[in-house]
Amino acid sequence: MPREQLDALQSLLRIQGDEIVELKRQLDWFKQQVFGQKSERRIVADGQQDGLFEAPAAAAIGTAPTVDVPAHTRNKHRTGDEVNDSGIRFDANVPVKEIVLSCPELQGPDAAHYEIVDYKESLKLARQPGSHVILKYRRPVVRHKDQGRLVTAAAVPGVLDHAQVDVSMLAGMAIDKFVYHLPVYRQHQRLKDEGIVVSRTTLDVWLRRAIQLLEPVAKAVFQQILQGRYLKIDETPIKAGRTKVVGGAKAGQGKMKPGWLWPVLGEFGDIAFGYSEQRGAAAVKAWLGEAFNGTIQTDGYQVYAQYAQKLPGCTHALCWAHTRRAFLKAEQSDPQAVAEVLEQIRALYVIERRLRDTAADPATILATRQAQSAGLVDGIFQWIDAQIAQPGLTPRSPLARALAYAKQRETGLRVFLTDAWLDLDTNDLERALRVIPMGRKNWLFCSTEIGARYVAAIQTLLATCRAHGVDAYTYLVDVLQRVGQHPASQIEQLTPREWAKRFAVDPLRSDLHYVRQ
Repeated sequence: MPREQLDALQSLLRIQGDEIVELKRQLDWFKQQVFGQKSERRIVADGQQDGLFEAPAAAAIGTAPTVDVPAHTRNKHRTGDEVNDSGIRFDANVPVKEIVLSCPELQGPDAAHYEIVDYKESLKLARQPGSHVILKYRRPVVRHKDQGRLVTAAAVPGVLDHAQVDVSMLAGMAIDKFVYHLPVYRQHQRLKDEGIVVSRTTLDVWLRRAIQLLEPVAKAVFQQILQGRYLKIDETPIKAGRTKVVGGAKAGQGKMKPGWLWPVLGEFGDIAFGYSEQRGAAAVKAWLGEAFNGTIQTDGYQVYAQYAQKLPGCTHALCWAHTRRAFLKAEQSDPQAVAEVLEQIRALYVIERRLRDTAADPATILATRQAQSAGLVDGIFQWIDAQIAQPGLTPRSPLARALAYAKQRETGLRVFLTDAWLDLDTNDLERALRVIPMGRKNWLFCSTEIGARYVAAIQTLLATCRAHGVDAYTYLVDVLQRVGQHPASQIEQLTPREWAKRFAVDPLRSDLHYVRQ
């Protein structure tokens, strides 16, 4: 066989071998997504703990030595938050309905010989079908005795003009759909099962109009974020609207269009969502503007780097968790090398956890990072450089890709060393945006692009409420009633963070609240 033909065959074999390795990696990744563990937590084995199936055989029964232990009394430590004797823990706000049982001795012929000296109590957790209530307003019609003139008491004004819905229902629908991911059609079924007949279209209109009232507040949350010096940003896909098909047998509505929701976490913990039909640089620029002056922390998506490079006052910090995930993808092919770098990254997180647990101030955070974390970061990138220089490293291998990912982003990964506000990662923002993937599994998509913008608006308020420990139901009931009369120039006072300072002590309530009292 000619030398040229042999070289060509060997080159083809190498290419096919690389393709087989890549396809096997992709197959393993899909298996991991379907059947494997989703958590990224790594269990560090304790060297002093014996394995379950490697422990030495137990000694024969009766041959083990015995030790006399002196009797003693052990005090049980209580924190005050234990479950009660029935195994149920609840606070004072949970309604308790009392049922008094009869005793046969108190009803028999000898009942006069018995008296009640005490009660023993037991608890059971029960559930009733829903808590929907019809509020019936009875307005008196009075007649003037001399003039015969009739006067009727004015109707109670509603949040949605003359709609037959209380503000408590509007807030509850929003909470059910966007916090507990219960689509409107399921809420409609629940109402029907409870004997309440309302058109599903009516429920949709009520919810949409309620969110329209809240949109200015959601925009104010985002403006407050842009006024800060720091933000974290990410993106997550969503299907919204349909393509239009003109002509032909399939004319009309086409398939669902892809869109993107952009969550942003601000300096003071506020979270805002925005919607766009694209994922590119134009969407980031339209969302953040062209004059942001501060620090943005993101994942490794290059669009963010391009955005930050064009703004002289913008610093781009990157996420160590995404870098770690890049190495995790190479764990099966290069377990020893990956174990080394993951242990070094773990050391960084140990330092950050200690700072967080001790509530360290910014000066202490910076000093600790410079004294301890900086050396670890230097060691990580020295290790990366050494691995890249290895002659046996193939460019298409998962480890080579992970090394290139980290090396290309070294500058952004070092920014946290000089800024106490920054975390090692954007995991807090990823936790906040999880409501969108959870919602996609239930309500699946948005029928229109406008619907996607409504999702972004209401999730802005609900996620920010969660971040600041504000009860979302109480907040929505108050703000839905207040927003129509509140000055537009002071709309920022109704954002969850400011609302908690001004109105949380004495919020506006639904009429249902006072009826129950």
